[in-house]
Amino acid sequence: MVAVTAGLRQRGETVRFQDTLRKLAMIDEAFVADQAGLGLGPTGTLALDARTAALLQLAVAVAIGSPGTCLEWSTARALAAGATDDEIADVLLVIAPVAGLGRVVCAAPDVATALGYDIAAALEEPGGMTDFAL
Repeated sequence: MVAVTAGLRQRGETVRFQDTLRKLAMIDEAFVADQAGLGLGPTGTLALDARTAALLQLAVAVAIGSPGTCLEWSTARALAAGATDDEIADVLLVIAPVAGLGRVVCAAPDVATALGYDIAAALEEPGGMTDFAL
């Protein structure tokens, strides 16, 4: 009986940790706010509009070297808040002198993916990166 109870408890814990990891991986905002106490959106009344706040959050995510999933999520949030593709690309250009070109270059493919743009395919096309003489 103890072995059966331990097995059930273990399966319950496995299901719980799997659920936790899945929700973290998909950035389940409600779960993160409820379980970790981290609200991912601005709190209170801000002088900034939602679009500007989302663009700033994307800029910070790039600057600190966030993983690709976070960059894609931040880009999607900026789009949902009304930012345009051009504004999002400009954020990368504006922060490059401060964050460093390396951070921006590493972030560009993930941001592009969130915008529905396949950089790898574009680089293979005529006029892409393969046409540059080094």
